[in-house]
This record gives sequence, structure tokens and C-alpha cells, in this order.
Amino acid sequence: YAPWCPACKQIETTWENFGKESERLDITVGKVDVTQEPGLSGRFFVTTLPTIYHANDGVFRRYRGSRTLEDLQGYVLERKWEAVEPVAGWKSPSSIMMHGMAGLFHFSGWIRQIHSYLTGTLGIHVWISYAIFILATLLIGLVQGL
Repeated sequence: YAPWCPACKQIETTWENFGKESERLDITVGKVDVTQEPGLSGRFFVTTLPTIYHANDGVFRRYRGSRTLEDLQGYVLERKWEAVEPVAGWKSPSSIMMHGMAGLFHFSGWIRQIHSYLTGTLGIHVWISYAIFILATLLIGLVQGL
């Protein structure tokens, strides 16, 4: 989820109630703020919010059903997750490729922080910051090419 996401805010009460039922359902329910954990966002290849995953014994399935409390509980109690195709091995959050994707998301967050530092703290104009990143990209490419 993300704190600014309207759909996330809409499901928030339902998700909290689902979490309260977790002990009875013998499951663990959690939520991750993708603005605070960009690596997990990359690892799970989150492209829409909110995104719900079911994980069992290292096998991940994306939940795409209705987002009512009854349907979430039914998904677990009636073992509806067994009929859902698991996330492909190469796209699984535990795969090497998704570890790399998490790294890219971390890297983009780091670049955003540098940009904020340059423009906010140092007072450099936005376009000059962009020029610095363009120059750095070209220099890195040049060094790698040599």
C-alpha cells in the first residue's frame, strides 16, 4: 500500500479487520508501505496498489478477488488459493531476477534522495541537477566502454 493511494485508504478498515481475524484463521497478515520499502515493491513487482499476495511455504500467489472481509476470509478458509496459479519461478520474490529488481528500486530511491539534496539542501536549480545526472550517466558509460 501507499499512504497517498485512495484505493488503499478504501480497503484499510477491511484489511485491519482481516488482520484481527488472523489468529483465528491461523495466518499472518501484514502490510508494507511501498514508499518506505521500495526494494520490496521491486521484489514483488508491484505495479498497482493495493497489491495483495498469499504466501505459503515459499510459494507466492497474487490475490485478485473481491476485497470484502468475507471474500478475504473465504480465500483462506475455503483454500481458494489452491486454484490460483503461483507466481512464475523467474518472477517469484525469492528469485535472483527479483533480487536484482529490488536493487534497481533501491537505486532509484537513492537517485531521488541525491536529487532532493541537490535541489533542496544545496539550492541547485532542477535542470542543473538533471544535467549532473546526465553527465554522470555519460561518464559512467564512457568509463565502462573503456
